[in-house]
Amino acid sequence: MSLSLSTFGRLVVGHTLSRTWGLANNVRVRLTHTSLPVPPSTAALASPGDEEQARSWLSRFKTASIPRDLVDMSFARSSGPGGQNVNKVETKVLVRCRVDAAWIPMWARESLTRSPHYVKSSHSLLITSSVSRSQALNVDDGLSKLHTLVMEAAAKFIKNSPSAEQRKRVSNLQKADDIRRRSQKQKRSAVKKSRSSKGWSD
Repeated sequence: MSLSLSTFGRLVVGHTLSRTWGLANNVRVRLTHTSLPVPPSTAALASPGDEEQARSWLSRFKTASIPRDLVDMSFARSSGPGGQNVNKVETKVLVRCRVDAAWIPMWARESLTRSPHYVKSSHSLLITSSVSRSQALNVDDGLSKLHTLVMEAAAKFIKNSPSAEQRKRVSNLQKADDIRRRSQKQKRSAVKKSRSSKGWSD
């Protein structure tokens, strides 16, 4: 299948597209794809229920990939040495996404505005990648960096839920502490009773 650049600019591509087509002249790519989990609509994790929903979202988000239709993507020529493509083919990738995008959790947005990747003038995040001579690999790298950035910002506000092993360990420690306190109480009671008996015998 061959596509002209103008045709590609109007094309809507579905879920099966896994690589970026080589483009020139900083053409923006907007592809249709919806696979990210929807975060809870809360600005602060103020209750255990909020945290549980956020934890569930984070678990699903960790294994998801950011679809290219959710970002603005442009391309530029990479600078410096690196082979025949550098400075000739636009392999450098710039990924932009607004901080208030619907797929970004509300509770993570303030933290993202303090990121070095935050651009105040457009209230957006800007990720660049030129690690490879391949435009497609740089696209994947840029999206992966954005995914990690959002995931880490969201995770900072979610308390880790203890595992079953941790809960069992805590329960055992609590039981041992209860036994120790009862034993100490019984000893104190026995001492008091002994002293009281000696007093009556006098």
